[in-house]
Amino acid sequence: MSAELATVSYIGATILFILSLGGLSNQTTALRGNLYGMIGMTLAVLATVFGPKVTIAGIPWIVVAMLIGAGIGIYAARTVQMTQMPELVALMHSMVGLAAMLVGFATFIDPEASKGFEGAAKSIHEIEIYVGIFIGAVTFAGSVIAFGKLSGRIGGSPVLLPGRHWLNLAGLLIVIYFGREFMNAHDVATGTMPLIVMTVVALLFGVHMVMAIGGADMPVVVSMLNSYSGWAAAATGFMLSNDLLIVVGALVGSSGAILSYIMCNAMNRSFISVIAGGFGTASAAPKSSGDAAQPVGEAVPINALETAELLREAKNVIIVPGYGMAVAQAQHTVFEITKFLREKGVNVRFGIHPVAGRMPGHMNVLLAEAKVPYDIVFEMDELNDDFPDTDVSMVIGANDIVNPSAQDDPSSPIAGMPVLEVWKAKTSIVMKRSMASGYAGVDNPLFYKENNRMLFGDAKKMLDEVLTALKA
Repeated sequence: MSAELATVSYIGATILFILSLGGLSNQTTALRGNLYGMIGMTLAVLATVFGPKVTIAGIPWIVVAMLIGAGIGIYAARTVQMTQMPELVALMHSMVGLAAMLVGFATFIDPEASKGFEGAAKSIHEIEIYVGIFIGAVTFAGSVIAFGKLSGRIGGSPVLLPGRHWLNLAGLLIVIYFGREFMNAHDVATGTMPLIVMTVVALLFGVHMVMAIGGADMPVVVSMLNSYSGWAAAATGFMLSNDLLIVVGALVGSSGAILSYIMCNAMNRSFISVIAGGFGTASAAPKSSGDAAQPVGEAVPINALETAELLREAKNVIIVPGYGMAVAQAQHTVFEITKFLREKGVNVRFGIHPVAGRMPGHMNVLLAEAKVPYDIVFEMDELNDDFPDTDVSMVIGANDIVNPSAQDDPSSPIAGMPVLEVWKAKTSIVMKRSMASGYAGVDNPLFYKENNRMLFGDAKKMLDEVLTALKA
């Protein structure tokens, strides 16, 4: 394939990737967006493999690597449950970071890769390598820790080291110092040591950064790492002088940054406060000073039969899913209940908070898997004004996103965070295993309101009982 044809293929792939992002912005066009992305990636891979920069001798190695990668991808697609998607996404981000690191070291060591660079061009090329490896190392280490937290292999509590911000500053100064040493190196042997030291510091920084972030901020962390992986890909593109990688990396990096901003707004938190860490579990939550309002009243339990009666008599129902629904894998039973109620003329809708679950869009993916119609799934802002006219609001495994103290208690750690106002319905039903606080470690006054009822137990088991009672 000629260089001109490869360039045209890259332009076509870029257009398809942009169309893919546009399609993924809406549920009804998401399938088409995914199709555009797959076609674009196929075109990009073919243009690269058969392009002018790959020799005939290198093609067999590439084919073997692609077959191995495709085998792993097919296995993951067939075995990974939808509830495991957050940790799978984090693991994929780590692969992008690792690739950026390996490409950076290979580019630095390979004399052919630096051929033709002199003067200022050589300095810029070295900066690209240094920064690319740094971003890749941070992305790789942070994503591995995020994978551990999301999969339960690492505890969700933030690890807050004494003077952690000073440690981060010291790490940054070390990276800058060895960056100067790397730029002043006259050969590969001299430049390797500064590069290794920087990589170790970057890996430690990635571990420390995500370990300090608590569970309540994990949706932001996932979108943040998505952005980092994009910038790592862009850095790889600069190192390889590959325009497509630069453009695609910039697309992913910028879209991930925008998503992170949206998620932070949804939690009424700044991006800096998320990176600073320390918020997200009971162990990290600020202790009560006596000024914070404490929940008053008594929680009223309800059973599956009584829940079914309330749903049967209702005209308008709003269901708010949370991570508890994902853990219990109850989305299919939720759909069966929804289907039954809609056939009886009940107006059933779903309210999705931007940070519900463990990754952006987590609840939307689960509901789509269960075949819940797109047109009855709404964002928080689209439904909040409808709760006063709702007969039953049903919360399935959510906590912090329906906590009224975010509006009523200025001293609460989640004060100002936009929440779904489920307590304004005539009756709210909260499904939980216990009265434990959510990932933010904050007590929920919703549990004690007069119009609220608590349906305790495993979400799937209890919903099965509710469905049986409805059909009876």
